[in-house]
Amino acid sequence: MIYVVIGIILVLVFWVISTYNFFVSSKTRIKASIQEIGNQLKRQTDLIPNLESSAKGYLKHEKGVFELLTSARKQIAGAIESGDVNKMAKASSAISDLLPKLTIAVEDNPELKADTVINKLIDELRDTSDKVMYSRRLLIDLTADYNVKRVSVPSSFVASVFKFDELKGLETAETGDHVTVSSDEMKSPKVNL
Repeated sequence: MIYVVIGIILVLVFWVISTYNFFVSSKTRIKASIQEIGNQLKRQTDLIPNLESSAKGYLKHEKGVFELLTSARKQIAGAIESGDVNKMAKASSAISDLLPKLTIAVEDNPELKADTVINKLIDELRDTSDKVMYSRRLLIDLTADYNVKRVSVPSSFVASVFKFDELKGLETAETGDHVTVSSDEMKSPKVNL
């Protein structure tokens, strides 16, 4: 009989320790998930403007190449359509003047890459958004698990004895010792190409 009582006491002690450890580890994981949200917001703030300026640079460069090509094509088409020999001569002269510029532009960047850069920008925007959403979802789930366990019987007894208070769900604090994300970093980025 005494062994049964000792066994019950040991099981109860191990259960209390296990429940206590759940609350402590959950609070630590919740704090880490808040930091991860801040980390992803910082990544978003640092990465997106750099990708945006890269994309703008490629677009500007390629726009110049395509403007040269469009201009040349229009001059040739207009000259051919008119059937005027003088216009054809002028178009030929204009093409001769454009070819060195076009050659230099293409030699500087033989592989036009704006579509690749824009696709990379779109992929990074999507990836960053997904990472921020995942981090927020993780915080919500961890907080919900903690709060459910805190109010569920019999773990609520351990929570009240050790004063594990309810934790708020997703909260994007602007100040605090666990988060150092500025209000500018918390804004969604705007892309202007």
